[in-house]
Amino acid sequence: MNPLSINETFSQAVLDYQDSKDEPKGIVYNSFLTVVIRSLICIYSELDIINPIMTESADALKENLAKFGYSRVDIEEFFHNLELFANYEKEKQKQGIFKKNPYFEVIEKQLVDMLICKKMNFHLTEKEVKEFYELLYTPYTPDPLRISFNFANSENVLAIDEYFKKQMKENIKIIEPKEKNILNLKAYEILNYSLDNIKAMSSEEIDKVNHQVYDYFKIRENAINKEYLLEKAIDEYFKEKNKVTTGNGYVDILLIMSVICTTVMLISVVAFLIL
Repeated sequence: MNPLSINETFSQAVLDYQDSKDEPKGIVYNSFLTVVIRSLICIYSELDIINPIMTESADALKENLAKFGYSRVDIEEFFHNLELFANYEKEKQKQGIFKKNPYFEVIEKQLVDMLICKKMNFHLTEKEVKEFYELLYTPYTPDPLRISFNFANSENVLAIDEYFKKQMKENIKIIEPKEKNILNLKAYEILNYSLDNIKAMSSEEIDKVNHQVYDYFKIRENAINKEYLLEKAIDEYFKEKNKVTTGNGYVDILLIMSVICTTVMLISVVAFLIL
């Protein structure tokens, strides 16, 4: 097995992360590329980042990095920038010079963009935001190594902090209000809800009342034809309600007999007049 076959810099950073995570205050665990892996784990998960390296699956790794909406093109550029960053650092060490690495800020901003994709397309908790922000290279990070690395490689030590806050502020997930599911208004009247009551309710409140309606008429809410069944039940309700009845069987019989007698008398009178 050669996990370095996917992407040498990325894969080595994963191996460094695994070897150093038992020493959270160590230099390797807090080195830039290892922190990149820690940031990715914060956005995605450890399994999403580690497993594809261990199983030598570049496709699985790219699939995981794209699952919140980060584009495949940007993923390829991200890997490329990691290689450029590593090569630039090697050249600096070889020449014994101290120059700012131009890929440092680029990679940090790409990590922020990945977080924003999760914010806009999935669920992002305050805890995840806090953990991610503390891993960024800002003057406010709790780790002194990150603070010094930021000062050594950035023209503006506030650049990453400002970029993060700007993106978080500008990228707001707008949740469209759920459309109200209004049933036959007669159904609400039967349950003693007025039209004004229904208009004043939120979609969630109406859903609860709708549940009461279907329960009242003994209609399953998962029935495919529940609207038809409700209309039929409402018609049956009013037909039953409009029947000529007093609620007392004996009185109803007398009432029906009186109606029949009256009808017979009217017919007799008409017949007598005609004759």
